[in-house]
Amino acid sequence: QVQLVESGGGSVQAGGSLRLSCAASGRTFGSPAMGWFRQAPGKERDLVASISWNGGTTYYADSVKGRFTISRDSAKNTVYLQMNSLKPEDTAVYYCAARYGIGLVTIELGTVDSWGQGTQVTVSS
Repeated sequence: QVQLVESGGGSVQAGGSLRLSCAASGRTFGSPAMGWFRQAPGKERDLVASISWNGGTTYYADSVKGRFTISRDSAKNTVYLQMNSLKPEDTAVYYCAARYGIGLVTIELGTVDSWGQGTQVTVSS
């Protein structure tokens, strides 16, 4: 069983920055495609950013392009989400997710194999 543990959430003023981390532990199988999703109250859980098994391909939702950066350190089994120029609309619970397989490039809501417990990000105006 693989566990994903997020950290780095918190409260920040608009324009500020936060860095989320997601550490995988337990029986990790190779290098999964990883993603960060977020869910605001009353809204669906949406994909924010994803990174391929080798870090060579990334995806960003239009709402965060140019402000967020996803990266991974496979040696540490850790994925990061650097969030800059934060806006009040970025307020949500952020979830780390993994999709296991060989050579996977993408991850979507319907293909997630493991979820983290979530970390709250609150951006005040």
